[in-house]
Amino acid sequence: MHKYITYLIVILSVITMPSLIAQEYEVNSEKRVTFTVRGDVKESDTDKPIKGVNIQVNGGAYTSSTVSGDFRIEVSKGDELIVSHKDFETVYYTIKDNERITISVQPVEESIFSSVSKRSHKKAKSKSFNNLLDSAIANKKVSAEKSIQFIAESISVSTSTKQNSEAYEVLGDIYMYWKQHDLAVSNYRISLNNVETNETHLKLANAYAKSGSYQESLSIYERLQNESLSNYQRIECYEGLGDVYKKVDRKTESLTAYQNGLKVAQKHKVSPKVVTLTSKIAETYGELGEISNAKTYYNNSLNLAAEENKSTSVKEKIKVADFNNRTRDYDDEIILRKEIVKDLESIESDTIDNLSALTVQKQNYKIGNAYYLNNNLEEAIPYFEESIKEAKKKEDLVVRKDATRKLSEVYVNSGDYKKALVAYQKYTNLVEELNIKKEQEISKAVRNNRSIVENQNRITSLEKDRQLTISQFELSEEQNKSKTVIIYSLLGGLLLLLLAAYLMYKSIKQQKLANNLLALKSLRGQMNPHFIFNALNSVNSFIATNDERTANKYLSDFSQLMRAVLENSEEDFIPLTKEIELLELYTKLEHFRFKDKFDYEIIVDKAIIIDDYQIPPMLLQPYIENAVWHGLRYKKEKGALTIAVDKKNDSEITITIADNGVGREKSKAMKTDHQKKQNSKGMGNIKKRVAILNEMYKDKVDVFIDNFQAEEDTGTKVVVTLKKD
Repeated sequence: MHKYITYLIVILSVITMPSLIAQEYEVNSEKRVTFTVRGDVKESDTDKPIKGVNIQVNGGAYTSSTVSGDFRIEVSKGDELIVSHKDFETVYYTIKDNERITISVQPVEESIFSSVSKRSHKKAKSKSFNNLLDSAIANKKVSAEKSIQFIAESISVSTSTKQNSEAYEVLGDIYMYWKQHDLAVSNYRISLNNVETNETHLKLANAYAKSGSYQESLSIYERLQNESLSNYQRIECYEGLGDVYKKVDRKTESLTAYQNGLKVAQKHKVSPKVVTLTSKIAETYGELGEISNAKTYYNNSLNLAAEENKSTSVKEKIKVADFNNRTRDYDDEIILRKEIVKDLESIESDTIDNLSALTVQKQNYKIGNAYYLNNNLEEAIPYFEESIKEAKKKEDLVVRKDATRKLSEVYVNSGDYKKALVAYQKYTNLVEELNIKKEQEISKAVRNNRSIVENQNRITSLEKDRQLTISQFELSEEQNKSKTVIIYSLLGGLLLLLLAAYLMYKSIKQQKLANNLLALKSLRGQMNPHFIFNALNSVNSFIATNDERTANKYLSDFSQLMRAVLENSEEDFIPLTKEIELLELYTKLEHFRFKDKFDYEIIVDKAIIIDDYQIPPMLLQPYIENAVWHGLRYKKEKGALTIAVDKKNDSEITITIADNGVGREKSKAMKTDHQKKQNSKGMGNIKKRVAILNEMYKDKVDVFIDNFQAEEDTGTKVVVTLKKD
């Protein structure tokens, strides 16, 4: 098998494919469709098919190319297709429609890094250093990998320490844009080792602040105050100093720094910075609780921003509207946000980032939320609906999800439970869709981080080669200094390699934490819909039996429970007191439906200081649900459910959920295949949550499940051990 180039050309041709739809999942009026895509893999120059290429959907179907290079695979719109083989670099492609995919592979050629390292010094100089640096800057916002490649070439042709300093400074700027702050710090420091400038020192201080190294950042800013800075640099220094002081909760000093910067900006008429610093002073006064001063400065910032461009004016209005929201001045917030919506319609849509606050859908959502918080439910509904409509058009899943959830809450509070149920079903579908998207984004981010670290290592290697080349050139002129130069070069290379290894380790550690946090959020998002839909089934049964009074009573208690569950859904841990309150309310609701099936009691040891313990939300509820639905419900005589909180030792308690139902083995035998599948998924969800939380918080939670009466195999007992923080 030939080796192939490490990039692929993907040729797409949209074809009409009747009868491709394999299955449809219908929820309300929306459908998720799967279909079969066809494709082939071949060599570009000979059209020879390549067999054995792995094709899979991220987290889904899997296949491989046949002898003729063909493949077929089941996908859905938006799925990520992963194409991999031992002889070429893995390719990732997002499915857009029913389309045939042709993957054409070109023969291997030398990569930019290998070719750079093998060129002679004289030939490398044929490319202009400035042109390469300009290309790196031009590609900064488009592709980190391309920008870094141009930096690598520019370093290889640099002829002075000044050029080397510029190259590493631009590399630091690239890493700052892509939020690789630790790598930015390293390259700014290398730049300063070549040539020291105040501009690079300011960038280094900012990079330290972004990476969380606040003391290092403060040290640089405080030292720069005594240096000879330009007017603009002095303003940036005061602003950066104020930002870091605020981060370390030294708000009074932060306010002083912002005010000093504002004086310089006003004196020299640097109007953009006057707006920014006035706004930051207002924000700081607000955090200090000086609302009157905050309002004064916010009014000034609004007037100043109005004299700038439309985008600056809108951004400032958003800050003031957020301030009004925090101070519960909802009427002024609503007026201001309506102005913002009108202003946004006049701004070019292609200049607006969907993740920023400068979107119509986000502002409509916040207007609806302000009406909702002001208890004006009727006015809130059209704005939430408009937000959902705009978010769907702009493919903004986050705002669409949040607006749909709020709309469901509005309908619940207004008593329209049918519409609330429809809205909440849409919300749960959006949560699932968003989780899939975020998993794909995490996968992509991991690949990007890996690529960036690899490229940085190559640049480090290039720097080492450059140092060795310089030392060899100087060898002929200064024979007596050659050993010293070589030793220092090797030590420098070793330090750079150690630094790169440390940065790689830190990056992997941070990514692992981010993956765990997202996984927890995803699992919590799966638990809430599972729980709420089960509870809503109870409502349906009361309505089906025309028991309106019982249904209304149940709905009243259920809405109280749902609000509490949603409030806790974003937290990794909540106080045990809250969890017990939720369990009491939930068990009451289940007993309300199955009065003739079981009695229950909740016993809390008075010797336990409940407030000392924290517990993951919704951890215990599924076990109670299993006890009722899969144990006690099938029991012929009336059963009993006991929830006991006991002290194990000074730092641990046990929470025991015991029932005398039919037992696990008998319950399994009575279930349908569908019920077995659902139960397995719910229990698997809890196991994953406990495993992730124990990894992050050092074995805080332990769950043990056993038979309640082992000799007769009747009943089930779940023991949850919880450690004190």
